[in-house]
Amino acid sequence: MRHFYRSVFTLGLMILFLARFADAQTQAPAKPAPRATAKTPAQTAAKPTATKSAAAKPAPLEVPQLKFEKYKLENGLDVILSEDHRLPLVAVNLWYHVGPANELPGRTGFAHLFEHMMFEGSKHVASSAHNRYLEAAGASDINGTTDFDRTNYFETLPSNQLELALWLESDRMGYLPDQLSQANLSNQQDVVRNERRESLENAPYGVVEEGLFHRLFPKEHPYYGEIIGSHADIQAAKLEDVRNFFKLYYAPNNASLAIVGDFDPDHARELVEKYFGPLKRGDDVPKIKAKTPPISSERRAVIQDNVQLPRVYMAWLTSPIYKPGDAEADLGATILGGGKSSRLYKKLVYEKQIALDVAVTQQSLILGSVFEVQATARPGVKPEDLEKAINAELDAFRTGGPTTAELNRARNVLESRIIERLETLGGFGGVADRLNSYNHYLGTPDFLTADIGRYENASIAAIQAFVQGQLNSNQRVVVYGVPGKPDLGPDVPTPKAEQKGQAQGGGEPVNADVAWRKDPPKAGPASALHLPVPEQFKLENGLTVFYNERPGLPVVTAALVLRAGSGANPIDRPGLAGMTARMLQQGTATRSATQIADRAADLGATLNSRASTDSSLIATHSLSRSFPDALELLADVALHPSFPKAEIERVRSERLAALVQEKDDPFSVAFRVAAAALYGGHHTYGYPESGTAESVKAISHDDLLHFWQQNYSPNDAALIVSGNIKLATLKPLLEKAFGEWKAGKASAPSVGTAESTEARLIVVDRPGAPQSTLLCFSTGVARSTPDYAAIEVMNTELGGLFSSRINMNLREQHGYTYGAGSFFGYHRAAGMFGSYAGVRTDVTAPATSELFKELRRMRDTPMNADEMSLAKDSNTRSLPGRFERGTDAAATFAELFTYDLPLDYYSKLPQSLNAVTAEQAQGAAQKYIVPEKMIVLAVGDRGKIEEEMKKLNLGKMEIRDTEGKIVP
Repeated sequence: MRHFYRSVFTLGLMILFLARFADAQTQAPAKPAPRATAKTPAQTAAKPTATKSAAAKPAPLEVPQLKFEKYKLENGLDVILSEDHRLPLVAVNLWYHVGPANELPGRTGFAHLFEHMMFEGSKHVASSAHNRYLEAAGASDINGTTDFDRTNYFETLPSNQLELALWLESDRMGYLPDQLSQANLSNQQDVVRNERRESLENAPYGVVEEGLFHRLFPKEHPYYGEIIGSHADIQAAKLEDVRNFFKLYYAPNNASLAIVGDFDPDHARELVEKYFGPLKRGDDVPKIKAKTPPISSERRAVIQDNVQLPRVYMAWLTSPIYKPGDAEADLGATILGGGKSSRLYKKLVYEKQIALDVAVTQQSLILGSVFEVQATARPGVKPEDLEKAINAELDAFRTGGPTTAELNRARNVLESRIIERLETLGGFGGVADRLNSYNHYLGTPDFLTADIGRYENASIAAIQAFVQGQLNSNQRVVVYGVPGKPDLGPDVPTPKAEQKGQAQGGGEPVNADVAWRKDPPKAGPASALHLPVPEQFKLENGLTVFYNERPGLPVVTAALVLRAGSGANPIDRPGLAGMTARMLQQGTATRSATQIADRAADLGATLNSRASTDSSLIATHSLSRSFPDALELLADVALHPSFPKAEIERVRSERLAALVQEKDDPFSVAFRVAAAALYGGHHTYGYPESGTAESVKAISHDDLLHFWQQNYSPNDAALIVSGNIKLATLKPLLEKAFGEWKAGKASAPSVGTAESTEARLIVVDRPGAPQSTLLCFSTGVARSTPDYAAIEVMNTELGGLFSSRINMNLREQHGYTYGAGSFFGYHRAAGMFGSYAGVRTDVTAPATSELFKELRRMRDTPMNADEMSLAKDSNTRSLPGRFERGTDAAATFAELFTYDLPLDYYSKLPQSLNAVTAEQAQGAAQKYIVPEKMIVLAVGDRGKIEEEMKKLNLGKMEIRDTEGKIVP
């Protein structure tokens, strides 16, 4: 389910690209850890003491106290201040009480379009300069999002830059109309329509989910447009509509400002009064008039989409947010489909094996919430059979209700997630966001204890009453998403865009100008940058431990990192590392797969196991009270996997189905094809972690056992623990869980020999695609490169930020894309360098030309002083954000182990980055960006893009299929 839309692309698809090909930077990786002799899993270490199903009840839940001050300015602005000095960071979070719920019929998507306009400059902030100011200040979270009932804007930045954030936010609140221009509106209409293509029309099941909402709500209802709206309504927006919307909804009396983090409250109050106090109060905002009619008879539809597998959706209109029944809906959703311990997962995915995945959610909203069940069919399974199985479980739930164990498990999961999200000051779901959310919906930020109390006080009878009263068959919408040609509606032409620039003739000011606003405020005194350095020690068996104490919230993360990932796969067994990691949770000497899932949920803990390019990882994240048991569970799956043959076949079938489904996602297809073209079939980097259908079918029990025996040993592994736990408490837990793990003999894997294609243009046909996914790539560098700092500075300006050259060109100047950028994938061997964008089909060739223009300009034109300063500052000043959450800190420390970096690496990294010269940055560009050697990959409608792409004269062209194989 799509919960909100964003304005800033860098937190969306850019992270997707970096996560997949630069996992050295964004994941918690590791390297191979072989063993001396082959042993059965049960022999490798001492057996666990017991299955822990009768473990002692954990300590009572301690709900954190969010201390805050709330007051109101004379103009009506709500202000919420909450001090938190754990890091030298401050989060600024501004909510406007407006969203699609306030839209008029025929104006779908307008609230979201307006959100984009808020980044287009104001009286004292030039067009597109908002993000550049924040990035230069070292902001680690910058975005704006639109949900059905609200719009918010936020940034987390060094605490000495608080005044900058308040200057920026107050300027667009008070002076946006002064800068409004048709050119800026036209540009953002193009951007938002590209966002619709990318996140809905070209995304698997996107049009199906939109169709679901079209059947839940009548056309005149504000939720009908599913936030982003239609092409026609987006294109129909007029400049006068934007001005009127601003005057009505973007006034201080319709907003709340939350500031959370390392600041002095007296000083913060002075700054808030200085920047926001003089702004005029607006007219009273009219109350939302829309009503949501109930569903009295089942509504059904079959909707085609460019997907491989059918998916069944069911949805009901349920209790509004924070009203009676809403908490019971959350609990019911968790019990039915909230993970591997849920009823539907166990029945459909695990037992019957008719679903690839299943999820149940409650999206809580003002005008009526949406309770949604979705399940993707495995190959060969009819949606009718899947629906029948779902109905059987729903009937059983209505009749019998949840068990006591299920209710306790769901409580633990939901309450743990609420508390864990408080690790972040701002961003999505952080402290500032939660305080503002409570204030928006309830009129008070003081609701955390009561919020958790809703789940504590819910009963079996109340959940059963909710299901019986609100989840009946005659109250729902059922939609089948099936393979076929999606109906994207009539084509809406894209008018020729005007050149962006200053508002011609001036805007219509709301607030009087004052001279002191014209210049950005200077930063306050910077705090000394003290980044965490983990404490390191070893157990007697050679297991390295990185320990990082984090006082405050009662949460702990543990990650076991092994230096063997997909790069250690045998050449003829791509996907083996990933399947081995997946199998760890499918059974141990004393636990079955379902017992493992239930135990994690009982503890309210997450348990993940995966492989990336250079490492395998088993990680858990839990409340401190549950951490001893969560650590024992992690150790059990890592040290005692039993690799049951029946589970191997189930996981094999699951992974084969996932490979089929992967073809739905053009970005996944692009990366698979690019890897095959760049490295070839005799290099382990030539395949993604998931492998190929041929290899997955061939992987045997012995293959899995041998990979585990060869690569999972303590003397080539590290356990990273980051959280609220004392070392004296931790050490006995480690000895108990890992002390008898026997050392093995490490061996270095061979990645093979790269065999790159001679083609310079590759087209993957995706008939009817509304967008082309572009990836221009070549061989990059290894993580060990001595040019790392220079590359990072250079690439930050090229395509690493929202305000980078590539994104400013393709998105802000031309309106070709929702977002574009570039990346270096750092691995043990040379990874990939790439630049990318998802663009309108009709501008595929021009967008490619603009990408190459920026690549060449990066080589030919030295970065100026301002660009160098921004690139360095954005990197160095944002580093504390890598340690804001325990999971982030663990991932960062894992990189130290995986790539043999010193413990103080990050504390010294700012010095290395600041020492880079413009000549060194240009030298890195000239050395590693060679346009003549780059391969252009376009995943799109071949019939519409091939001829124009040929005219670019890039060189030899290949047609490849979605698996990366050359099409004759």
